[in-house]
Amino acid sequence: MASIYSEEYQRVIIALKRARKERGITQAQLAEALGRPQSFIAKIESGERRLDVVEFVHLARLVGLEPASVLDMIF
Repeated sequence: MASIYSEEYQRVIIALKRARKERGITQAQLAEALGRPQSFIAKIESGERRLDVVEFVHLARLVGLEPASVLDMIF
């Protein structure tokens, strides 16, 4: 199983974070849309917390990315 420190996982997180920032979405706004605290997003972006697949899909769509296109970056 890949860790949160793997190059592939980091590419996913970087893509999500970049898309969030490019769209001018704050961590707090994204967290609110997910019904989570801001620290949830901060921990994902800093590598303290790993995303599960359902969270990933929701997060990707909220920042305007198609989940499959993000996954294509790791294969």
